[in-house]
Amino acid sequence: MTAEGIALSSARGRWIVATTVLGSALAMLDATVVNIALPAIGRDLGAGVTGLQWTLSGYTLALASLILLGGSLGDRLGRRRVFIWGTVWFAAASVLCGLAPSIEVLIAARLLQGVGAALLTPGSLALISASIKAEDRGAAIGLWSGLGGVASAIGPLLGGWLVDAVGWRAVFLINIPLAVVVVSVAAKHVPESRDPHASGRLDVPGAVTVAVALGLLTYGLIESHTVALVLGVVAVGVFVAIERRSHDPLVPPSLFASRVFLAANLVTFAVYAALGGVFFLLVLQLQFAVGYSPISAGVSTLPITALMLVLSARAGRVAGRIGPRIPMTVGPLLSALGLVLMLRIGPGSSYVTDILPAVVVFGLGLSALVAPLTAAVLGAVSTDRAGIASGVNNAVARTSQLLAVAALPALAGIAGSDYSAPEVFSAGFHTAMLLCAGLLVIGALIAAVLIRGTGGEASNCPPHCDMTSPPMAPRRSA
Repeated sequence: MTAEGIALSSARGRWIVATTVLGSALAMLDATVVNIALPAIGRDLGAGVTGLQWTLSGYTLALASLILLGGSLGDRLGRRRVFIWGTVWFAAASVLCGLAPSIEVLIAARLLQGVGAALLTPGSLALISASIKAEDRGAAIGLWSGLGGVASAIGPLLGGWLVDAVGWRAVFLINIPLAVVVVSVAAKHVPESRDPHASGRLDVPGAVTVAVALGLLTYGLIESHTVALVLGVVAVGVFVAIERRSHDPLVPPSLFASRVFLAANLVTFAVYAALGGVFFLLVLQLQFAVGYSPISAGVSTLPITALMLVLSARAGRVAGRIGPRIPMTVGPLLSALGLVLMLRIGPGSSYVTDILPAVVVFGLGLSALVAPLTAAVLGAVSTDRAGIASGVNNAVARTSQLLAVAALPALAGIAGSDYSAPEVFSAGFHTAMLLCAGLLVIGALIAAVLIRGTGGEASNCPPHCDMTSPPMAPRRSA
C-alpha cells in the first residue's frame, strides 16, 4: 500500500471491499436469519418464549457490551488482525450453535458468537477508510453500504429456505464456509492498519462494568428479577463514573456536550428499541398466529428492506438540504402508523389487505428516518471524532434492541409456551406493537424538540453514510 492508499479500481481495492462486505454480512445475516429460525428452534429444543428471548439477547448482549472495546483493540493491535480474530471466533461459535443439543448450550454459544461479532464488526468499515485512497473512499463506502444492504435483503429468504429445506442448524453452519473465504482473502489482500494516535491503554474497567450492567439488566427484564434490575442500574451508574474519570474512556463524556449528539442518541435509543421489538415479534406472529412457513414469513418482510434500499439515499439528500429535524420527526411517526396497522395481523389475515400495507408504511417511515439520524450523529461532532461518535451510536442502538427484546414479552403478557396458542400470542403481539408505536412517538417528539439546524450540520456525514442496510445492523464508521 502506498502512502496515498489503494485505488478502488485496482484488483486489491476491489478485494478489500469484497472482504469487508462479506465479513460484516456474517454479523448482519445472523441477525436476520436467526429471527426466522426461532419457531423451529423452540419446537426442536423444547424452548419457551424466555428461551427464544435469550437466544437473541445472548448474542446482542455480548455485541453491545464489547463492540467499542473491539474497535479499540483494532486501533491498537491492528484492524486486520482483530477482524480476522473476530471472524475465526465467530465461525467457531457458529459451529457450537449448529451442534447445540439444548437451548442452554445454544444460548451460551450465542454469547460467544456475539463476542466474535464485536471483534469483526468495527473493523469492517475501518479497514476501508484506512486502506482506500481518499478520493475513492466515498465510492468504496457506497459499495460497502449497498452490497451490505443486498446481503441483508437476502437474509430472510436465505434463512427461510434453510429452515424449510435443511433445518434450523444450517442457519448457523452456513457461516463456516463464508468465514473461511473472509479469512483467506483478508490475510492475502487486506493491508494491516492501526490508529497512530491511539494510546496503548484500554478502558478494561469500563468494558467489564458495562458488560455486567447490561447482563444484569437483561437477566432482570427477561426473568422478572427485581434485585438484578436494581444491581444493573447501580452498575450503569458505576460505568458512568468510570468513564468520567478515565483517561481513555470507551464512551467519551465530552461527546454528549453537543445537544444534537445527545438528542440523536436519545432518538436512537427510543427508535431502535421499537425496531428490536418489532423484528423479534413480527416473524414469530407471522409463523405462530398467521401460520406462515419460515420462508413465507421472511418474504413477507422484504418490502421493508426494499424500500430502504431504494429510498434511504434520497432521504439522506433531502436531509442534507433541509436538515435532519423534519425527517427524524416524520419518519418515526410514519413507522408508528405502520405498527398500528399491524394490529390487523392475526389468525386468518390476508397478506395483501392486512400485512402488506403495514410493512410498507413501516418501511417508508424507516426510509425517511435512518439516513438523517446517521447524518445527525456524524454531523454533530468534528470529522476526527466521527468514528467514535458512530461507534457510540452503534452501541446505543444495540443496547436498546437488547433491552427491548428482554422487556417487551413480559410487558405484553407473552410468556411460557404462548406460541402454541395463536390467539393468546396474537393478543400479546398487538399489545407489544402499541408499546413499540409509543416508543416511536417518543423518538419523534425528542427530535422535534431537541434537533435544530439545517443541512449544514450534517456536512461531516461522508457519502453513503445513509445506512441503507436494515436497522438491525447499525454501522460503526472509521
